[in-house]
Amino acid sequence: MKLPFRRSAKPPPLKTPDDRMTLTEHLAELRSRIIRSLLAITIGVIIVLAAYNWVLDFLLEPYRELCEEKGPEFCDGSLNFMGPLEGFSTRLSISTYGGIILAMPVLMWQLWRFIVPALHAKEKKYAIPFVFSTVSLFLLGAFLAYLTLGKALDFLISWAGDDVNPLFRVSDYVRLVGLMAAAFGIAFQFPVLLVFLQLVGIVTPQALVRQWRYAILVVFVIAAVITPSGDPYSMMALAIPMTLFYFMSALIGYFVQRRRRRAGRAET
Repeated sequence: MKLPFRRSAKPPPLKTPDDRMTLTEHLAELRSRIIRSLLAITIGVIIVLAAYNWVLDFLLEPYRELCEEKGPEFCDGSLNFMGPLEGFSTRLSISTYGGIILAMPVLMWQLWRFIVPALHAKEKKYAIPFVFSTVSLFLLGAFLAYLTLGKALDFLISWAGDDVNPLFRVSDYVRLVGLMAAAFGIAFQFPVLLVFLQLVGIVTPQALVRQWRYAILVVFVIAAVITPSGDPYSMMALAIPMTLFYFMSALIGYFVQRRRRRAGRAET
């Protein structure tokens, strides 16, 4: 005999966007995704903590190379901290940034699994390409920010004047590197967003091509606004790839559109 207080069975998985989850089910699903994401970030933080010295040397490399190239009268390649807790907070910041980057595949997978119930069956097959492209583009953007960091520092130090010697705090330097990596990595999600909007039918590749002039203008404005260092080298390094991604996204949309038309004709 079934007891009245027995826990009810797990609700069946949604098969179509016409199925609906209750508010309680949405909140339970969101909670489980957040818990898994936080667990992945925690593991990543622990890994970065274990390799902290190597990570810090890697982050300092652009600054040291700049100082070696310009000479000791320009900068000495060392970082400083001004308070007893600054070293600890810097270690924590680097570990947090690194943990999030290491957990990116899990984070993107959990995000995709959360939005899957709102998609059709044909759209759910893009899960692996979505995760792979978002993680790859984020890492590519972060690496490009790392490559342009030396030019950005050169620009910023030069603007201070010839008689001013830089004395960088380690927390400020790490914050700049983290903001640069985040800005470039998030901006490099631009093509993923455009392709996704085309897949769900919100925009068309024809519309993207028609509006390319306005799009390029918006891209350069966004690059100028979100670049933390504010230097022209970083802005161009961000704006040019985003412009190329715009046209690549439209091209991918054309291929998807042609394949869908062929599939439609084959069915009829």
